[in-house]
Amino acid sequence: MPLVTTQEMLLDAQKRGYAVGAFNIENMEMAQAIVAAAEAQRAPVMIQTTPGTLKYAPPEVYQAMVAALAEKASVPVAMHLDHGDSFDLAQRCLKAGYTSVMIDGSRLDYEGNIALTRQVTDIAGEIPVEAELGKVGGKEDTLQDEGCLYTDPDEAAEFAARTGVTSLAVAIGTAHGVYKEKPRLDVERLKAIRAKVEIPLVLHGASGLSHEQVQECVAAGICKVNFATELRIAYTEGVKEGFESSPIDPKAYGKVGRAKVQALAEKWMAVCGASGKA
Repeated sequence: MPLVTTQEMLLDAQKRGYAVGAFNIENMEMAQAIVAAAEAQRAPVMIQTTPGTLKYAPPEVYQAMVAALAEKASVPVAMHLDHGDSFDLAQRCLKAGYTSVMIDGSRLDYEGNIALTRQVTDIAGEIPVEAELGKVGGKEDTLQDEGCLYTDPDEAAEFAARTGVTSLAVAIGTAHGVYKEKPRLDVERLKAIRAKVEIPLVLHGASGLSHEQVQECVAAGICKVNFATELRIAYTEGVKEGFESSPIDPKAYGKVGRAKVQALAEKWMAVCGASGKA
């Protein structure tokens, strides 16, 4: 089917108490793996690219690739810009046919974040827009922040109302990249945000969380869970394994990497409760 927007996808997750898995890709093999995982699990899915990935190839290339895979799929697939770092990049992705974008103004002060986010929601029209309030720490792609600035529930309600975003990424103690120690999540804060904010909530930095932690967050109101670092690790490990036996055939070792990403994505779709929801 054609690419879909995330609006109905996330509202259904919110209504039925599960979360949509949102998976970052770097290349065709990873995109194939995610769509195959969604088909196997009968799960709706979001495929994402970061600003760093879009320096490797432009958004038109990734959109065309994912759109072609979605057209052959029997489950809903959305194409999303993750951590969009500028108005210009968000605009480029919208023009390229992305069906959802994130504008991340979390490095700005509160009013600056609102102003930038509002600019994007104004041009997006019917296309859903995600934003971040607070700051998810750690390092992912070209994104790096030290520490975590927790989301304030009252500010979150005001932010959602003033910006018109359709989903909100919240900071409750997760971090991007590889965790150096077991994260301590403020689930009570998440519940307080859920009580004040009507739009779907998003959890970033899920790679490295336990199954139980992700499920606790979903039960507390998370409707979308992002995965990136673990996928890169899985793909790289697969390529290394395949390279041992087929060092001159990218298709052969790419296939091994693809299989590892698919297995990992299927696992997280099931943990998020998205299996069978398509």
